[in-house]
Amino acid sequence: MGFKQKLGMGIMSGMLGLALIGGGTYAYFSDSAITENTFAAGTLDLAANPTAIIDIDNIAPGDSMTRTFELQNNGTLDIKNVTMDTKYSVVDAKGDNNDDFGKHIQVEFLYNMDQGNEVIYSTTLDQLKGMSPKAVSEKVFNETLEGGILAAGETHDLVVNFIFHDNGEDQNQFQGDKLKLTWTFNATQGDGSER
Repeated sequence: MGFKQKLGMGIMSGMLGLALIGGGTYAYFSDSAITENTFAAGTLDLAANPTAIIDIDNIAPGDSMTRTFELQNNGTLDIKNVTMDTKYSVVDAKGDNNDDFGKHIQVEFLYNMDQGNEVIYSTTLDQLKGMSPKAVSEKVFNETLEGGILAAGETHDLVVNFIFHDNGEDQNQFQGDKLKLTWTFNATQGDGSER
C-alpha cells in the first residue's frame, strides 16, 4: 500500500472516530404514547315493504288500483335523497300491439290517505320510465318526505294510484297483455358533519 493510500486511510479512520464521539455527546430524553382509534362507518339501509307493490289480473280500461307501501330507513344514517328508477316490460299476448301499454297506465303519487288523497305528481308509466331518478326524487320524494330526508329508523308511507286510462278509443290490442313493472329505489346519505 502506498503512502497516499495509508494517509487517506488514516484520515478516514480519524473522521469516523470523531463522528462516533460527537454523536454520543447529543443524548436526549424521549418518550412515546400510543392511541388506539376506531372509525365505525354508519349504514344506509333502505327497504320497501311490501316488495310486490301490485299484482292484479283482469284489469280493464277505467280501472284504478291504490296501493300503499312503506319506505323504511333501517340504517344508522339519515337518508338525504331517495331516487327511483322505473323499468317495465310488456308481454304482448297476441302479438298485435302497435302502441306501448305503459302509455295507458296512469301513475298518481298521493299524500297519505288520511290527508284526502291529494295528488303530488301524476304521469304515465312510459313518461316515468324516461325520467331521470333525480327528477323523480324532486317531483315525488322531496314532496312526500320531510325536506326529502328519511331519518335513521323512520318509515314513510308512499301511496300510489295506478289507473288503466280509458282513452275512449279502441284499446283491444291490450287484451290479455301483461306489464311487469320494476321500481328500484336508491338512497344517498346526507352531508357529513364535524364530530
